[in-house]
Amino acid sequence: MRSDLWRNNIVLLTALFILAPVGLILWQSFLTDAFFSARANPTADTYSFVLSDPGFWDALQNTVILSAGMVVIAVPLGSLLAFLMVRTDMPGRRWIEPAIFLPLFMSPMVLAFGYIVSIGPSGFWSTWWQQTFGAPFWNVYSMPMLVLVVALTHVPHVYIYVATALRTVPSDLEEAARVAGGAPLTVAMKVTLPLVWPSIAVSAVLVAFLGFELFGLPYVLGDQDGRLVLATYLYKFNTLLGRPAYQLMAVVVIFIMLVTLPLVMLQRRMLRSAQRYSTIGGKATRSHAVPLGPWKWVALAGVMIWLYAVVLLPLSGVALRSFVTTWGPLVAIRDVLTFDNYHKLADLPLIRRSIVNTLLLAFVGGFASLCVYALIGLASHRSQAKSTRVLDFLVLLPRAMPGIVAGLVVFWIFLFVPFLKPWVASLVAMWVAYTLVWLPFGLRLVSNSFGQVGRELEEAAYVTGAGQARVARDVILPLAKHGLLAAWLLAFLLYAREYSTGIFLMGQGNEVMGTMLVSLWNGGNIDVASSLAVVNTLVIAGGIALALRLGVRLDA
Repeated sequence: MRSDLWRNNIVLLTALFILAPVGLILWQSFLTDAFFSARANPTADTYSFVLSDPGFWDALQNTVILSAGMVVIAVPLGSLLAFLMVRTDMPGRRWIEPAIFLPLFMSPMVLAFGYIVSIGPSGFWSTWWQQTFGAPFWNVYSMPMLVLVVALTHVPHVYIYVATALRTVPSDLEEAARVAGGAPLTVAMKVTLPLVWPSIAVSAVLVAFLGFELFGLPYVLGDQDGRLVLATYLYKFNTLLGRPAYQLMAVVVIFIMLVTLPLVMLQRRMLRSAQRYSTIGGKATRSHAVPLGPWKWVALAGVMIWLYAVVLLPLSGVALRSFVTTWGPLVAIRDVLTFDNYHKLADLPLIRRSIVNTLLLAFVGGFASLCVYALIGLASHRSQAKSTRVLDFLVLLPRAMPGIVAGLVVFWIFLFVPFLKPWVASLVAMWVAYTLVWLPFGLRLVSNSFGQVGRELEEAAYVTGAGQARVARDVILPLAKHGLLAAWLLAFLLYAREYSTGIFLMGQGNEVMGTMLVSLWNGGNIDVASSLAVVNTLVIAGGIALALRLGVRLDA
């Protein structure tokens, strides 16, 4: 009875943590003014105002185009990449695979800066191309280029699902087809593809709803032409109207969640079906690599071109821009080289504080969030209670909430609750928002770690008279410590790259590198923004190196 009470209390607190932001958004969307204003009255006119705004429909159209473009480009490329890495004899696979996950942990703001300074109108590559071949044939601010960039940077999301499926599906069917005389391409299309098709479909749904969460790349690359998506439309609402309009922003949030939540639930349902489907087939034997012959070098070249486009091109541009005072068609690099941009980082208190706060939030905050996820995970571990089944669906809500939305609603909650108001511009508020955003992901990591502990070990502890708390302390947590360490390191990487969650929460004293990059971009300070982007990338690179050194799987 006591264990059930403890579990129910944890579930209740978690439900409150999840539902309070959602309820506040819904309530605010039906008010004439900010929820904390005495002038606020119930109304439905807010929905009429937003739906009658052409800017909203333009932003929705751009979001749908981006999302569809990501699916059309990223899903085939990610599936092909997984096949090449898992099923073929393409050279260099062992050292290429860690690099595939780099776009997952790189800040989209850093990538956006990199593309601007590399292939923008005055970018390094654009200038070289113009001097060598004439006017560049690309426009980094165009819609096709934006679709291409966001699609290429989301290829790893597809790779994770398809590569995992390829490693688990039986290989004897493919080998039988080859023995029967099937060519590698025929076997891949008629045998391998149907076996992993459910995972491809799951990844397609994932990429589709990620398209509705995009902020950084569309904000930087679409800003020149005033091209907005739903997330940037939400961010610019105050600028467009000249005053805070929380009720209208809440309406936009509701529309975003109405689209993303069904996609999240669909992905969850398809993922479970895919897991059941992948167990059907012959005996799972070790697969022999499909020989590509001379085409293996073509495949390797294609993978390297993709890695260059999504990693080396933007990072090299940001790094070079951080070491020059200015740049343009008539500027020679040797004449403008400098370390002054990095000296500015050390001289500006805001920048110094953002670096320290990022490390503090990623290291300490990531550990604190892990403790929260572990507590929730223990409450639902091997439980068949109705309350935990309800919790299983509640954790989908934050997954449908983009980071900028979570930051906005946490900002509202800290304004609404009197004892929280003094902390509204603090790292505490930032940590709460981060914990909410990454709750589904963190809980999945923790639950996977707990699930690896043998049931018989727990049952043996219960037989000897140990209670639930004792079993958790002496059996589950010690045996799951390596998985929890991996989850902590992954939380560090995610928190270090996060940028959109803290935009509405940023105040004096709680600046982090991600939000400072947005602020510097808004102020046109590209020199300092580039050098800060390099520092942010180095922090993330250090975390990735440590994770790999400790054997952490980046695709967890």
